[in-house]
Amino acid sequence: MKQTSTTRTSAISDDAPKLTQAHFERAKFRVAGQSATRAQWQEAVRARVAKQRISIMLDAPIIEHFKAIAGDRGYQTLINDTLRRAVEGEHLTENLRAIVREELQAVRN
Repeated sequence: MKQTSTTRTSAISDDAPKLTQAHFERAKFRVAGQSATRAQWQEAVRARVAKQRISIMLDAPIIEHFKAIAGDRGYQTLINDTLRRAVEGEHLTENLRAIVREELQAVRN
């Protein structure tokens, strides 16, 4: 199977205990703060992190830019992360504008 991304881990060890299969078998699954079955939990995780394969045409300089800065990570992953941050930034801007409008309205009244 083709490797799509890699993650480098730090050589620093932590104090967390090693988890065994028994720990996972005793796990209690929760979705949105409510008890859930393993199947419900897996479905919720898949829904949250699901990716969809698409075909998209991008300008060659854009692709080259992301390839140049991606390194081992993979340029498509970097493009996805950049798009996600852009979308999250739009929501932040909209929310801040709404708050400022509400505060200005409260001051005027």
